[in-house]
Amino acid sequence: MSRNEGEQEPVVVRDRRRIDPETGQRRTPAPAESEPKVAGSISGTLDDEIAEAEAVVEEVPSSGLQQQVDELTSDLKRVTAEYANYRKRVERDREAVIEAAKASVAGDLLTVLDDVERAESHGDLNGAFKAVADKLIGSLNGAGLAPFGQEGDEFDPSVHEAVQHSTSPEVSGPTVTAVLRRGYRFGDRVLRPAMVAVTDHEPGEQPAESAAGEQAQSGEKSADQG
Repeated sequence: MSRNEGEQEPVVVRDRRRIDPETGQRRTPAPAESEPKVAGSISGTLDDEIAEAEAVVEEVPSSGLQQQVDELTSDLKRVTAEYANYRKRVERDREAVIEAAKASVAGDLLTVLDDVERAESHGDLNGAFKAVADKLIGSLNGAGLAPFGQEGDEFDPSVHEAVQHSTSPEVSGPTVTAVLRRGYRFGDRVLRPAMVAVTDHEPGEQPAESAAGEQAQSGEKSADQG
């Protein structure tokens, strides 16, 4: 049975106070006043996801992770060692190229040094020419160029080029007795062998010094016997 149009909706007053004014006790909230179920469902979903993630992490064996860390560390050490060796090899090759370039320039100037040496032997190395020659020789020596080949050196076919040969009782073995053209080294590299004259010991005869020594010893023995 419908209400009359003039009849008003009865006013319902809900007492939402948490403390009962009559007893002073805390009231238990009605089911309608509890927290929305949507919030509770969201919170429960997040908790479930967190628990699931933790379960997945716990399922991964710690030994497998440690093995991966060890493999990555080993790879990193190997790459670092290879890079260090690469840098050393590049630096060594760079130094070799520089030394080869210096040796090439020094080799091209050997004929100039020969002219300077001949001029000095003839007494023509003086004045401004001598000053320039000294600077040139000083620069080449500072870069690593070193002359070799002196009279009295023992003959060495690896660094000496013998163009003259003779024998004499004055020497006990192959000896450089004249230097016709000086040899040059650049570091450990022989740029040019020394052109020399070699004198070898004359077979069947003793060097003069040895003969004189034997005569002296003979004289001492004779004196003792007398």
